[in-house]
Amino acid sequence: MPKVSQEHLDARRRQIVDAARARFASHGFARTSMADIVTESGLSNGAIYRYFTSKDDIVVAVCEQGGQALPKSLTAEAVTGFLEYVRTRARETGHARLVAQIYAEAAVSPKLATVVGQQLEALRSAVAELVPDHRREHAETIAEGFVAVCLSYSQQLAVRGDLDPAPFAEALTSIVNG
Repeated sequence: MPKVSQEHLDARRRQIVDAARARFASHGFARTSMADIVTESGLSNGAIYRYFTSKDDIVVAVCEQGGQALPKSLTAEAVTGFLEYVRTRARETGHARLVAQIYAEAAVSPKLATVVGQQLEALRSAVAELVPDHRREHAETIAEGFVAVCLSYSQQLAVRGDLDPAPFAEALTSIVNG
């Protein structure tokens, strides 16, 4: 029997995680079963269980796969562009609903809470690095506020639907500029 390449294994794992991501965003974690993920992925039960032992493991993998496209700087224009990107992802892929699901699940899953906590720390650190030189002494506080407002915008997109990012961009710019 020929050996399966690592590239093939990685592609199958991504296929499962992508299918779960889509299903979780549209139906939530509680209303998604392993059978739903099997159907969504187009793979067999055995294929799914080769990579993941439970739905909880898939939830963690979905969270770990997520990345954040921060702005290149903390200018008003860059922040507005970033929030427009968040808005577009919410509209086109249900990403804001997925993030809301992840945070709710992290509140009751220590394993997922650890992953989310690490991601939040990395996000705060990345934002702190972008703080302009004249505000460096407040970089950690600015990063904390910046991340909090961004997460609030995402949560509100999940609940309220498509929202104009302008007031959030203004708040973020105020946080950065002091």
